[in-house]
Amino acid sequence: MSSAYSDDDQPLAKSNGHLSNEKISPAEDARLDKSLPNDKPMAPGISIRNGPVEDAMDVDEPMTNGHKRKSRSSISKPLYKDESGSEDDQPLAKRTKTNGNNNAASDSDDAPLKSKKMPPSYKETALPDTSSDDDTPLNVKLSKKKSAIEKAAAKEAQQIRAKDSKTKAKKVVKDESDDDDRPIAKSRPSNGAASQAKRKPNGVKKEESDSDAPIKKTKAAPKKAKATTAPNKKVKAKTETPDVEDEEKFAWWNAESMGDGSIKWHTLEHNGVIFPPEYEPMPKHVKMRYDGEPIDLSIEAEEVASFWVHLIITNSVDNLNKPQFRENFFNDFKEYVKKYGATNKDGKKVAFTSLEKCDFQPMVDYLGPLHEARKNKSKEEKAAIKKAKDEAEAPYLYCIWDGRKELLGNPRVEPPGLFRGRGEHPKTGKVKTRVSPEQVTINIGKDAKVPTPPAGHKWGKVVHEQGATWVAMWKENINGAHKYVMLAANSAIKGMSDMKKFEKARELKKHIDKIRKDYTKDLKSELSADRQRATAMYFIDKLALRAGNEKDAENEAETVGCCSLKFEHITLTPPNKVTFDFLGKDSIRYHETSEVDPQIFKNLKIFKKPPKGEGDDIFDRLSTTQLNKHLTSYMPGLTAKVFRTYNASYTMSQELKKLDKDPRARGTIAEKVKLYNDANREVAILCNHKRSVGAAHESQMAKLGDKIKGIKYQNWRMKKMILDVDKTQRKKLGTAFFERDEDLTDEWIKEHQEWLVEQERIKITKKFEKENEKRKADKEKAHPEKELKERLRALKDLEAKFKKENKDNKVEAEGRSPTVEKFIASIEKNEERIKTIELQAADRDGNKEVALGTSKINYIDPRLSVVFCKKFDVPIEKIFSKTLRDKFNWAIQTVEDNEDWEF
Repeated sequence: MSSAYSDDDQPLAKSNGHLSNEKISPAEDARLDKSLPNDKPMAPGISIRNGPVEDAMDVDEPMTNGHKRKSRSSISKPLYKDESGSEDDQPLAKRTKTNGNNNAASDSDDAPLKSKKMPPSYKETALPDTSSDDDTPLNVKLSKKKSAIEKAAAKEAQQIRAKDSKTKAKKVVKDESDDDDRPIAKSRPSNGAASQAKRKPNGVKKEESDSDAPIKKTKAAPKKAKATTAPNKKVKAKTETPDVEDEEKFAWWNAESMGDGSIKWHTLEHNGVIFPPEYEPMPKHVKMRYDGEPIDLSIEAEEVASFWVHLIITNSVDNLNKPQFRENFFNDFKEYVKKYGATNKDGKKVAFTSLEKCDFQPMVDYLGPLHEARKNKSKEEKAAIKKAKDEAEAPYLYCIWDGRKELLGNPRVEPPGLFRGRGEHPKTGKVKTRVSPEQVTINIGKDAKVPTPPAGHKWGKVVHEQGATWVAMWKENINGAHKYVMLAANSAIKGMSDMKKFEKARELKKHIDKIRKDYTKDLKSELSADRQRATAMYFIDKLALRAGNEKDAENEAETVGCCSLKFEHITLTPPNKVTFDFLGKDSIRYHETSEVDPQIFKNLKIFKKPPKGEGDDIFDRLSTTQLNKHLTSYMPGLTAKVFRTYNASYTMSQELKKLDKDPRARGTIAEKVKLYNDANREVAILCNHKRSVGAAHESQMAKLGDKIKGIKYQNWRMKKMILDVDKTQRKKLGTAFFERDEDLTDEWIKEHQEWLVEQERIKITKKFEKENEKRKADKEKAHPEKELKERLRALKDLEAKFKKENKDNKVEAEGRSPTVEKFIASIEKNEERIKTIELQAADRDGNKEVALGTSKINYIDPRLSVVFCKKFDVPIEKIFSKTLRDKFNWAIQTVEDNEDWEF
C-alpha cells in the first residue's frame, strides 16, 4: 500500500517538529499486539456517559487543557413513563391509579414571577419509571444497534451495486444488438475486480466510473447555463418586478437543469444593506467615574462604555463575572480611551489602568430608565414602532435574482457591541467595531443600478461575481472572518445546495461498505501515512468527529477537528478507552470517552510515541486536504463531512422503517410525534449531536409537572360534583373511582387553591388594563380604579368557596345544566390531556442533553420526515416549524405523492 503523500503533498513542519516514523516496523506491531484484549470488543463508536475514566495508563495522565467549562453529564432516564394507551379501552373506575408522590422536593424557586405561590414541582407528580428493560448499559445497547445498522448498510450497498451492474449489462446487450456488424465489446470489470486496481503513487486510487453513477440520475446540465425556470412558465421582462408569489411558485426542483455549478445568476439587482443607527451620545452631565473622579469620555469611548452598561442593565452576570470577558473588554476599552481621549474636570488626560476603578453607575442610572421605558411601551406603541421600522427596511429585504423576487436572509449589518462567542472563546468580551460602507463589497449585475450608500460614504468595492451567491460582504474585526448577505433559507439557490448535499449522501450508500472495508484494512498498514488516514476515517465515520481545518492562529480560536488533534487532546486508558478533550466547532468543548477497536487504541499509542509531547500533532502525516483527496477516489465530490449527513440520514431511515410494525404508530398524534422524536434522538446519540443541559430545563419540566397535577385536581373536583348531582354514582362507578390521588395532599391542595386565586387576580387585572388601553385608544374615559376593586371582590367569594369545600369535603356542581355524563366526558378529556403532557415531558426530558435540532435541520434528509408525516397521518406542522417548512419546501413538494420514497 502506497503512502498518502506525493512529492507535492509532504506535511508541513508541525508543532515541535516531532514527526512519526514513515514506516511502522513489524517488531513494534507484534510487541503492541500482545497488549490488546483477547475478548471480542463491542462495536465501537459510542461515547461512554457514565462518569470519568478510571485507572488511566501511566503514559497518559488525564488532560484538563485548562478548560473550565463543565463537561456533559450522563443522560438520565425520563421521569415520565410512556403510557402508550395501554388502558385506553378500560372504564375510568378500573384504570390503574397513578402514584407519583414525592413530597420531599420543593420547587418554590421556580414559581412564576407574577404569582405568589406555585404548586410543588413536577418531581412530585412524575410517574415512576416502570421500564422492564434489563440492566444492559446504554453504550452497549447503542453499540449493538450501531453494528446492526452498519451491517444493513453493507448489505444494501452490495444490492445497489448488483442492481446497477444488471442495468448496465442489459444496456450493453441492447446497444450491441442494435448494430450486427459491431464486434461484441468486453464488459468492464465488476466492482470486485475494480477494487483490485493499483493505486497511484500518492496513495489515491483511480476513479472507477462504473461505480460512481448516482442513485437517481439527473439530466446533464447544458454547456451554457441558462436561468432555471419551471416548465411552461414564461419569464417576465427584466424591467418588471415580480410579486412575492412569483418567487414562491418557482419550482426549481422540477426545472430541467439545476445549473452547472459555476454561473449562479445572470441578472442581479438589490438595494444594498441595512446599517444600524448611529450612536446617540448621552447628555454632558452623565459621566462615568474613574477612581472616584468624573470623566469626560470621547464619543467613541463613551459608546464602548455603553456596551458594558447594557450588560449591567440586563443583568448579564455570566459575562460580567467571566475573567476572560472582563480582561478583553477592558483591554479594548483602555485602547479606545487612549486613542480617542478621556479627560478629568481639569481637562487633563486620564490613563485607565484597572476595570475595578471604573464606576459606570451614573450611565446606568441614565440608560436604565430608558431601557425600561422601551420595554413598557403599550402594545399599540410597539406596533407603530415596528411598522415604521418594517417600512424603512422593506426595500432591502428582497433582491431580483434572474428576474425573480428572492428574500434575503440577513440584509442587516450587525451593530457594534461586545463579542460573546460560543463556549470558551478566547476573544470573548472584545469590541466589535462599527462597520462602515467603505468596508462593504457589493455584488450586483453589470447592468443594474448600484445601490446608493449612506450620505457622505461610498462602497468599498462593487463587483459582478456571477459565480457567487452573496450580494454583499465585509470583514469583521474579531476573527478577521468575512460576513456575507445571502439569500434566505427558502430560496432556490439554498434549496439546490441542500438537495445536492443530501443526494450526495444518498450516493454514498453504495460505496460505504467498500470504504469501511478499505480503511479497516489500512489500520494495519506498514506506512504511517496510510495508518493515520485510516484511523482518522474511523473517527469521522464511527465517532462523527469533524475533519477539522488548518487554522490561522492569529485570527481564529484554537478549535480543532480530527485531522488537527494534538497530543494533549487524547488520553488512552487500557484496554481500549479513548478520552477526547478539545475545543471543537464554535469553541464548544468536546469531552467524551469512547470504547474503540483495539487496533485503533494500538495505533494511537504509536502516534503518541515519545519523543512526541504536548503541542505535537497526532496525525502529523495527514491533512484534511489529503483526506478529502483520497475520498474522491471512491466517489466524485466525497468529503469527510458527507459521512455525518449519510450516517444521520441512514440511521433515521432505519429507525423509521421499524415504525411500520410498531402499534404506537397507529395511536394519537402526540404518540406519533414522540415516536419520531425518539427515532431522531437515536440518531443524535449515535452521531454524537449533543448539547449542555439548558439552564431553564428544570423550570420547564416543573411547569409541565405542575400542569399535570393541576389537571388531576380538576378531575378530583369534578368527581365530587358527580356525587353532588347523583350520590348513587359511587356504587355504579366504584369507590376507587372517587378516591383522591395520593399526590394531592391537603397541604398541596391549599397551596394550589391560593395559586388559583392569585391567577384569577392577575387575569382580572390584565383584562381591566386592556379595556382601559382600548378606551384610551378610542378616546373614551377610562374605567375608575374603584371598578377594579369591585371586580376583585369575586376573589373573596372564590376563597370562601375553596374553604367550604375543604371543610365539608363536598363540591357543588358547576356549569349550566350539570349532568353526570358531562362531567365524565370532561374527566376523560382531561385524562387525554394528561397523557399528552406526559408524552411531552418524557420527550423534553429525554432531549435535555441531545441536540435534536442539529440532526433534523442539518443532517437528516428532510424527505424522510415528510414521508413519515404522510405515512402516519401526522401534520407536517408537528415536525417542521414555519421556517423549516419554507426551508424544506423542495422536500415537501418532491415526495408529495410518494410515501414509499426511501433515502
